[in-house]
Amino acid sequence: MADKEPQQPKELPIVLVHRLPSYKIPLDPSFRDQLRSQFHMLDPHESPEPYDSFLARHAPFIRVLMTIGYSPISAEFLERLPVLELIVATSAGLNHIDLPCWSRGIVVTNASLAFAEDVADCAVGLLIDVLRRISAADRFVRGRLWPVKENYPLGFKLGDKRVGIVGLGSIGSEVAKRLLAFGCTIAYTSRNKKQSVSFPFYANVRDLAANSDVLVLCCALTKETYHMINKDVMVALGKDGVIINVGRGSLINEKELVQCLVGGEMGGAGLDVYENEPNVPKELFGLDNVVLSPHCAVMTPESFEALDQLIVVNLKAFFSNKPLVSVVSNE
Repeated sequence: MADKEPQQPKELPIVLVHRLPSYKIPLDPSFRDQLRSQFHMLDPHESPEPYDSFLARHAPFIRVLMTIGYSPISAEFLERLPVLELIVATSAGLNHIDLPCWSRGIVVTNASLAFAEDVADCAVGLLIDVLRRISAADRFVRGRLWPVKENYPLGFKLGDKRVGIVGLGSIGSEVAKRLLAFGCTIAYTSRNKKQSVSFPFYANVRDLAANSDVLVLCCALTKETYHMINKDVMVALGKDGVIINVGRGSLINEKELVQCLVGGEMGGAGLDVYENEPNVPKELFGLDNVVLSPHCAVMTPESFEALDQLIVVNLKAFFSNKPLVSVVSNE
């Protein structure tokens, strides 16, 4: 009986790693090793070959691109990848990606599913903090003002608040789930009315604001949503209204937000994102009805573990012709 010929090792499927030189492949070493054991991870910045030459040589074989953080993907860059079929984004927001790539049939997945629960927790935490003045109360005690002033200003109840959610995707739905448990009523605006959702739908954000006590911003930043929260919307929300932003800073006209908060035309704000990060308007620093956090809503080990799993699930699914998870709709 003839000996069996040794089988050649199976070639690993190719994945292009797209990142700025200053970004590293995310990732704890064990996950990086897991990726490299299952996929041929092509990283131009790890090659001594010039970037353009490296990309041109491999482009005919690259069907999948994994983008790290907010590394820009322009239409010109995509033209250099003629057979690309899938972009796996490691962020929830996609404003760094030229989304007309959809016209080529390229599918985009993002991290919303992995980040949704922790971002929603942060949004609700910011809202409770603004209403109950928790951070301000902490400063009051640490500043030894309690023995001097004795009485601390009243906060506000969360239950029974009318909450308008801007963007009822993965994150917005998790926010709604949590606030329902507090006894809030939920309404929303989104690109389209969702037939599977019973919450009241408003076609524009101003009408939503006029019928809400709180706006929670969870939507993507696009040309259409840039500065969608302007003074007109803030005035419609009312002088006791609160805005929570865990989406993108430029969803809000920040200059007009500052004017409304300083002028007492709004009740407060909880902000995790800003227009010109890491720079935050200095006028907000002295306002006790404003809670600020440094774009950290996703910053938990659980979020990043879930992201690692999501990346692997989608890469395996693509190369096995199985359904993808967390696909971004092009509607």
